[in-house]
Amino acid sequence: MIDVLTGADGRRRCGWTGDDPDYLRYHDEEWGRPLHGDRELFEKLSLEGFQAGLSWITILRKRPRFREVFAGFAPQAVAAFDEKDVERLLADAGIVRHRGKIEAVIGNARVVAEMAVGELDALLWSFAPSRRAGHPLSFAEVPATTPESAAMSRELRRRGFRFVGPTTLYALMQSSGMVDDHLDGCWRAASAA
Repeated sequence: MIDVLTGADGRRRCGWTGDDPDYLRYHDEEWGRPLHGDRELFEKLSLEGFQAGLSWITILRKRPRFREVFAGFAPQAVAAFDEKDVERLLADAGIVRHRGKIEAVIGNARVVAEMAVGELDALLWSFAPSRRAGHPLSFAEVPATTPESAAMSRELRRRGFRFVGPTTLYALMQSSGMVDDHLDGCWRAASAA
C-alpha cells in the first residue's frame, strides 16, 4: 500500500483511502477530527466493535442501515432492546449479523444509559494521549495499540463493556480525533499543523 497518494482532485491523502469515494469522503470529512457527545461516541464505539475482523469500508457502507436499526445509536433506546430485537437484527442483511457483536452493543448501551450525561465522552477522552510533535511518516509508524488504548480497554471492560479490545479502541481513538494519524504529506495533516 502506498503511504500517501495523490487523488484525482490533486489532494495528497493517506494511502488507505485508495480512490474509493466513500473512503475519500470519510478521510476528508470525519477521520481524525475531534468527535464529542455520548451518542456520537457510543455510535463510533459500536461500529468499531462491529468492524473487528472486517474491513472498515464494509462498516462504512452499512452505517446508514446500522443507524436505522439501532435507533440512531441513542444509548437509552438501544438499552431497551430485548431478545426480539436481537433476532430482528440477526435477520437484517443490511448490517453485520453477528450475535456476539449485536448483544455487546445492547449491553454496552445499558452501561452508557446508567452513566451521567457527558460521562462517556469525558471517560473516553480522558485516555487521549498528549498531542505528538509531528505526524507519522509512513504506515509502519502507526501502531495497532498503545498504552492508552490498552488502559482504556481495561477500564471499559471493568465497567462491563464488551468488544472493546486495545486494537478496536486505538481505531476509535484515530477515528474520533483523540490521536491524529494522518501521515506526513497528507493534506489533512498539513491542515492540522
